[in-house]
Amino acid sequence: MKSKWTSAILSLLMLSLPLSGCKPGEKLHIQEKSLPAPLLTEQAETTPGEKPVVLILIDSLMDKPLQEAIRQGRAPALAFLREKGHYFPRVVSSFPTMSVTIDSTLLTGTYADQHHVPGLSWYSEQEKRMVYYGYGPKEAMKIDQPQVLLDAIQQLNQSQLNPQVQTIHEALAEQGKDSASINAIVWRGKTEHTLQIPHLIEIAAQLPEELRVTGPKLLSYAAFAQLDPNQKRHTRIWRKYGMNDEFSAQETAFLIAHDRLPPLTITYLPENDMEVHGKGPLTMEGIEHADKALQTILDAFGSWDQAVEQVRWIVMGDSAQNAVQDERQAATIDLPGLLAPYRIAPISRPPQTSDQIVIAANERMAYVYALDPQLPLSAVAAQLQREPRLDVIARKDGQSIVITAGGSNKRVTYKPGGPLQDEYGQTWTVTGDPKVLDMTVSKKRLTYGKYPDALARLYGAMNSHPGRYIIATVQPGYELMAESSPMHLGGGAHGSLHEADSLVPLLVTGTDSRPKSLRIVDLKEWLLRLVNTKD
Repeated sequence: MKSKWTSAILSLLMLSLPLSGCKPGEKLHIQEKSLPAPLLTEQAETTPGEKPVVLILIDSLMDKPLQEAIRQGRAPALAFLREKGHYFPRVVSSFPTMSVTIDSTLLTGTYADQHHVPGLSWYSEQEKRMVYYGYGPKEAMKIDQPQVLLDAIQQLNQSQLNPQVQTIHEALAEQGKDSASINAIVWRGKTEHTLQIPHLIEIAAQLPEELRVTGPKLLSYAAFAQLDPNQKRHTRIWRKYGMNDEFSAQETAFLIAHDRLPPLTITYLPENDMEVHGKGPLTMEGIEHADKALQTILDAFGSWDQAVEQVRWIVMGDSAQNAVQDERQAATIDLPGLLAPYRIAPISRPPQTSDQIVIAANERMAYVYALDPQLPLSAVAAQLQREPRLDVIARKDGQSIVITAGGSNKRVTYKPGGPLQDEYGQTWTVTGDPKVLDMTVSKKRLTYGKYPDALARLYGAMNSHPGRYIIATVQPGYELMAESSPMHLGGGAHGSLHEADSLVPLLVTGTDSRPKSLRIVDLKEWLLRLVNTKD
């Protein structure tokens, strides 16, 4: 057993990471091919005449509280950029609507069927273990915390993100262009870096002092890697080891002050997410805090007018959050209780041959794995249908995906290709009742309702990793509960396919260019186009 001190140190670090263990002597899961030899990096450069692109990603930024914060004068920097540019309030996120999956989509321009990052938590059939990129305080006492840390800071980018899919940093490097990542979750690139493990974490997790990774030319990642040598004040343990808005702002301002902005910089502001989880979707404190960080960045130019003259700015959210009811019994769906007829693997140990079910909860979405080859997915789905608060229940049947809902016998089945075309030009074969996914079909035209880009996003998650599993989501107002999973009663949560979790704002200043559609999956191609134009 790890000591309480060790557990507390690791819990503090992991709870600080925005993605919200091995016992002594037990081997950590590391793919050695992800450990390149160290290499010294050179200063990034921007071609003269080109205006750099800076993308500011504010976690859980939503349209309604943003508009209200601007109206009340609590977000002057965001108001300034909106006044100078263009505003799009309804951009479709990825699915599951969890930061790690969304950011993988942003960087690769693909959904999870291609980038292979299924969610915040998922079960690896290959390694026969749960993969977590973060956890709640109750989970922390039961799971393999050092492994979680290793997965989050190294394995996610070096091996679990599909190496066959190119990130935007890798694409720019192939073009001979530099890029920067500041506190982002997903950052794989072609330049070799060394992450420095803080001493307390090194001792508690029994990790090496250094971890070698590949990222963009300029990589900044909390206490593990900094650009500004004076950043230590923002990386203390009480400042969440650097996973805070001030750190991100100071690192970006450092690049500006030293004339080192590369063609593309991605800066992540994490703290709004925690505010919304705790206080609900309408809170504005996190937006106000993020705006102060944005002011620090704009101030580095000497004037805000110079900032928009010299740089093309993009500010966006990654997912929305839905309000969760206050009362536990009303707000939560107890998945272990609902699946009680089956033998469910506990999170405190790897699954065993006698276990039938593994549950990976992602707030308002969950993967339910049928480990028993004799257990039909249809039987598990039928068990889940007994709960009327479940929203979407999906499983694979051959090449098709079958969708039902809690408290209903209606179903719809679909697969890619066929006579129906949606608003994004994607084609599908659909049978059954399209209203299960709030879709309308007319004259071979398929229109989405409250589940934007539902078929492609759900197909991505259903094919994101090997295994026999069901996807379950909950209706607005509710959250899924698994063993010791964190709850957000009276606050906010995300993860589902519903528009309440899926629509985020996008603010663009310094260009009249547009992505081909208002979906995060289409932003990579647009960003590459921006970097290679001089408008």
